[in-house]
Amino acid sequence: MSKRTVIVGATPNETRYAYKAASRLTGHGHDIVPVGIKQGAVFGHEILPIRENPPIENVDTVTMYIGPAHQGEYYDYLRGLGAKRFIFNPGTENHEFMKMLEDDGVEVVEGCTLVMLSVGNF
Repeated sequence: MSKRTVIVGATPNETRYAYKAASRLTGHGHDIVPVGIKQGAVFGHEILPIRENPPIENVDTVTMYIGPAHQGEYYDYLRGLGAKRFIFNPGTENHEFMKMLEDDGVEVVEGCTLVMLSVGNF
């Protein structure tokens, strides 16, 4: 089943994990919505400018690729996406934000999107 996944911190830089996640998610048939501060496209999807709080509907999962120091200004926007699940990839763990999401009833996962896809528990 396809899960619409917002990739926070998306980049067209092929060496970055956010790019690799976009590749693997697309390869597994998931609908991706890349958002970030970088311009460009990944796998046919234009990177939406996170600073403009682009509206995105029907979000299943948000996978985080920005560090805690840069997450605070986006708390309200990201919470407002109505995602069922947030994945905090290694280096993005933020206990303050994770608690807020849990209080909202959102499933919070400390894990790696790439590993989750490869072992079949995404």
